[in-house]
Amino acid sequence: MQKTLEIRAFFFNAKTDYLPYYKHFKIALKEELKVKDLLASIQEQNENFAYPEEKLLLKINGLVVEGEQNMFEVVERLGTSLQIDPVNSYRSNNGLIINDDDFMQKYEILAPFSSEEDLAYYKTLYALHYASETENFDREYIGDAVLLLAHKMITEGSEEKEAILEAITSPYSGLFDCEYENNLFHEEDHTATIEALKIMAKPFAKSSFIDNLNTRFAEKAATMMKKDTEPAVIDTEGKQIAYYAGSVSGKTESMHERIRQAGSKAVVFARQNKLSGFSLLEENKPLAFTKAATTLLDALDSGAQVLVVEEEEVLTLFKKYFSSIEKTIGREIALELISAKDFLSQDVKAEA
Repeated sequence: MQKTLEIRAFFFNAKTDYLPYYKHFKIALKEELKVKDLLASIQEQNENFAYPEEKLLLKINGLVVEGEQNMFEVVERLGTSLQIDPVNSYRSNNGLIINDDDFMQKYEILAPFSSEEDLAYYKTLYALHYASETENFDREYIGDAVLLLAHKMITEGSEEKEAILEAITSPYSGLFDCEYENNLFHEEDHTATIEALKIMAKPFAKSSFIDNLNTRFAEKAATMMKKDTEPAVIDTEGKQIAYYAGSVSGKTESMHERIRQAGSKAVVFARQNKLSGFSLLEENKPLAFTKAATTLLDALDSGAQVLVVEEEEVLTLFKKYFSSIEKTIGREIALELISAKDFLSQDVKAEA
């Protein structure tokens, strides 16, 4: 049976509209359908729907996809209920058509030190630039693409290493505001590259990247967790429970099953696999608290009464700075918090 896509598509014309709005469409999923074909089908139904003919990039359910992407892969991952947005909504001029001047403006930060080859490489990072998770929290952020270019230039032996590091750390929102993750449909993990840059930019950094990184995070986690040694016990029966995996993958499905087995409802929320600011605590507490608050509120607003947190250090971040997190976001966050370890432990005891 042929599937039908339920589409919620973004509309906005800067010349005529005060605010963006959405319209709904139904599109048959054909075997050869690509993203660009889907957009053309929407435009056939509504001529006011606009999208770029070149550099076709957009978001589907929050993930950045390109025009040539096969829709069968999109549906396999995201389902048939899809929301289409510009790759950067606040830069929209007309529908999915955006003002992308910022992409090359950000390049100017490193232009004095770069070559034609560097520029060519930077232009290949167009999609990654607009898939930045950090920019969702800080519009002044210099961009993931600039940081990757900086790493390339330095590791290839640029004589301007110190100037490059200075350019990406001051005075802009830059390297030390980045807790790396992106929203590409085909995800790319550049965490090691970003952390290596941070080590380079630390004047006292003499140890290797891996040793420095592991030591810094181990010490921070150990310090934060000293006070949380007793297992937490929360009455979870009959409650709506969300599981926050954070950077840990592969456990969500089994945890949701354990939640259901405990007589509770498993709540799915958008940020269950996003980061929440732990790595930013040392350099940018306000941004760390904003990310933590956004995650907690997403779980709460999705219906959760209890949040099971996989990573102990992240749970300690939530608990230790809970009042600051609430103050940052300007809302009370009525969530009970428990570690995945403690939740599973009390679940086992209940079964016994």
